Amino acid sequence: MSISIRLDKSVEESLRQRLQFEGISLSNFIREAVCEKLSRYENRPTPYELGEPMFGRYSSGRDDLSINRKALLREKLNAKHRR
Repeated sequence: MSISIRLDKSVEESLRQRLQFEGISLSNFIREAVCEKLSRYENRPTPYELGEPMFGRYSSGRDDLSINRKALLREKLNAKHRR
């Protein structure tokens, strides 16, 4: 695959200096940089893995809240207005 990119003059100059200092070709440098960047994404946890410790952390312990939501809301409102 052939790729063309545009670089600022300062970035281009820094890159040329680095390539000359290390004695490697531009192609090898870019190839290694792309491989390094891709490997970072392979080892990154998924959003689910990041949030897993938080799931259910603040649970009420009741598993019927969505089923009985109307009755529970009615109870709360009645209790509030009885005061």
